[in-house]
Amino acid sequence: MSFVRNRSAKWCVLPLVAIASFCAPTSSALPLSTPQTIGPDAQTVLRSTIEAGKLPDLRWPDFSDYRKHLQEFYDSYGYGLAWISEVKSSGMKPTSQAQAVIARLQTAGQKGLSADDYDGPRWPARLAKFTASPPPTEAEASLFDLELTVCVMRYISDLHIGKVNPQHFDFGFDLQNKKYDLPEFLKTQVVNAPDVAAALAQVEPPFPGYRRTLEELQKYTQLAMHDDGEQLPTVKKPIEAGDTYAGVPRMARLLRLVGDLPADAVVPPDSTVYQGALVDAVKKFQLRHGRDPVGRLGAKTIADLNVPLSRRVRQMQLVLERWRGLPDIFQKSPIVVNIPEFRLRAFDDKLQVALAMNVVVGKAYGHGTPVFDDTMQYVVFRPYWNVPRSIIRSELVPKIAKDPGYLAKKGFSVVDNRGDVVASGTVTSDVLAQIRSGELSIRQNPGPANALGLVKFIFPNSHSVYMHDTPVREVFSRSRRDFSHGCIRLEKPADLAAWVLRNNPGWDMDRIRAAMNSDAPQQVNLAQPIPVIIVYGTVVVREDGQVYFYDDIYGYDKDLEKVLDKGYPYPW
Repeated sequence: MSFVRNRSAKWCVLPLVAIASFCAPTSSALPLSTPQTIGPDAQTVLRSTIEAGKLPDLRWPDFSDYRKHLQEFYDSYGYGLAWISEVKSSGMKPTSQAQAVIARLQTAGQKGLSADDYDGPRWPARLAKFTASPPPTEAEASLFDLELTVCVMRYISDLHIGKVNPQHFDFGFDLQNKKYDLPEFLKTQVVNAPDVAAALAQVEPPFPGYRRTLEELQKYTQLAMHDDGEQLPTVKKPIEAGDTYAGVPRMARLLRLVGDLPADAVVPPDSTVYQGALVDAVKKFQLRHGRDPVGRLGAKTIADLNVPLSRRVRQMQLVLERWRGLPDIFQKSPIVVNIPEFRLRAFDDKLQVALAMNVVVGKAYGHGTPVFDDTMQYVVFRPYWNVPRSIIRSELVPKIAKDPGYLAKKGFSVVDNRGDVVASGTVTSDVLAQIRSGELSIRQNPGPANALGLVKFIFPNSHSVYMHDTPVREVFSRSRRDFSHGCIRLEKPADLAAWVLRNNPGWDMDRIRAAMNSDAPQQVNLAQPIPVIIVYGTVVVREDGQVYFYDDIYGYDKDLEKVLDKGYPYPW
């Protein structure tokens, strides 16, 4: 799926605490500054350049996706200049706000963006022209003004909603309710702001996880600068505790640098014996990188240790892009499943984690769990499992053909399109033919052996994806858990049921367990529907400040990086 980015759709800033002036400026908006007027020739240059949608002096010259925004912005100023003021004795100068905006653009790297995308290295030379002799002409000043407006519009949009529409990757996030009048925001909130940094900070996601990731980004940026980048030698067989390994000195330096090896741990600098505190540090490193924390140095762990820290910085930048592309629904006590982490979290109204558990998600090849958001509506205890047509064709039909009694042995029934049972014992050749043609379906009866376990959680969606219990419990202890056909299997289904039904009177844990072990299916509608968001983030900074890195199991980071590397205009 591909979209042409259309920045004429205006993006709305909606922080956690609503700021009314963002969507409809009120009396709290700043007093509007008087634009610096310019002559007809300079106005012609400004108009024609905006119409052309290109500025050769920009790092990314094509700004056609912002053309309508720019026309509206400069129309509101009568094609005067927003960022230039006239000093009687010395001519035109950039305003203090212009200089503050430029300072912000030059530090865009602190936000996981690139200052170069907003002409960070080019602003000093542009500013210097205003103190040179002769001073810039009106036409040159108008182009400076336009360059700054393009860059700050890009910065605000990128920082708030991300550079690339998530739907470009078939992610089911609708960002329409984040629409915002970008020219109006610039005019009323930034151009005359007494504190430009504070004005621009409003556009960032308000989520605690986003802020923690920003903090770790600064740390890892510094670590990458101090790391020597030495590669550990590969191994033909795993290194166990007590073995000799030539990479011990380098490994100790790296693990101490990233915090897995305590600063006071004693590892002789010339030792090549893998033992003691270093083994414990490797276990912590493995846990933080989605591996089983066994302490054994195998090929995967060596490969993880050899990933340059600059690459981890890039990984964080990609996850920050994903944070910015989350829908507003995230702010409303959601249930969030992070696919690469194989983890579910339920958040309270302060966006603090109220419940967390391991999950199983869709297989990386062919059965991936989709990225989207919807709303949980009801819970079903003792559910039937209506077997998907793809599974019937590929898995059940061959087994029935070999053993007509297979379904009865496994607790399945054949049903018609009304859900009435056609066969619950031996499957005849006629019934099998109707199963093959799709006239009849197969469902599994409720019970402990049911593939959905004893409870399922429904948030109606076009993907037919839901969350459910499972009789297969051992998989939750594995470090990698992509085993399903797309639905999400829960480690602690009863705990999730208690959380989602907390506003339903009388539904305590005893009643939930009774319903899970009753004789018949039971549907319970939620008193308050709950947002559900399935996300994809390969970096997670948890509440204790520990940063975890996960494999790009579906290749989505790789896809995002390819698009970002192409530069503006981005798919929208």
